[in-house]
Amino acid sequence: MNPLLLAVPLAAAVIGLPVIQAGAAQDGADTEVIAAGSDGNARMTVPVRIGGAGPFRFLLDTGAQNTVVSRDLATRLNLPADRNATLVGVAGTLAVQTVLLDEIGLGRRSYYGLTAPVLEQRHIGADGIVGLDSLQDQRVLLDFRKNLIAVSDAKSLGGNLGYEIVVTARSRSGQLIMTDAVVDGIRTAVVIDTGAEGSIGNLALMQAMGRKGMLPEQTRLDSVTGQSLTADMLLARRLQIQQLFLENVAIAFADAPAFRHLRLDRKPAILLGMRELKAFRRVAIDFPTRRVLFDLPSEHASPLSW
Repeated sequence: MNPLLLAVPLAAAVIGLPVIQAGAAQDGADTEVIAAGSDGNARMTVPVRIGGAGPFRFLLDTGAQNTVVSRDLATRLNLPADRNATLVGVAGTLAVQTVLLDEIGLGRRSYYGLTAPVLEQRHIGADGIVGLDSLQDQRVLLDFRKNLIAVSDAKSLGGNLGYEIVVTARSRSGQLIMTDAVVDGIRTAVVIDTGAEGSIGNLALMQAMGRKGMLPEQTRLDSVTGQSLTADMLLARRLQIQQLFLENVAIAFADAPAFRHLRLDRKPAILLGMRELKAFRRVAIDFPTRRVLFDLPSEHASPLSW
């Protein structure tokens, strides 16, 4: 089986600003359920308010440390400029201007005092990006069957009931990293990246996989920074996370700066994108307990292979 070859437009990778522990205000119910849209590249979008304006269409990106706004939106809302910063994307680093967001609203929840990098809307593919600074201290539930996103604490979202696979991860720069995954027999660190259409592997994993005598196909990774990176496309026979097995996983391999930023460049690692995540009914990312939970399709029983 040949891998699906795509020019993969990526949302954010990792942004070189500290993750801000922003205060959250709630009114109404504890659990906020948000109808999710799509940007045409399998990435999920959500309605976001900036102050009293909006809603605007933002990508939901668990691979981005900071919330991002487009230059068009920053100009339209006259957002106050803040300091310059360096953004670390999948395809390179970029010096960017940042703006201050006094309040950003996601459903009934509001977050205050965020510093947001400014990027071009044509590269983002949306009005902005919801990053980890707007998602910390909560569980984010992605329900692909219902096309919904729910944001709340684990108890309000039903706890661990209904999830066949529960993985404890470690946290680094706000990211949850699963360290006990195996790709074709190789121990591999996995980061859930809802901002990427497909999955991206580092060069350490590619080298460990070998593939003697096999010429890899090439594709192009386009970052929201406007930069591009050539990647080698290979097919992993099996990705295993505990008793979960994904077969025939297409992976784009590249020397992406995001791996170095997370200190994942020297040992095998992968950013798991939406193409693979949508194989599940639900995926929950629980930041306070550092757990990632997978709800398998009803026609499959654990252990799962497809």
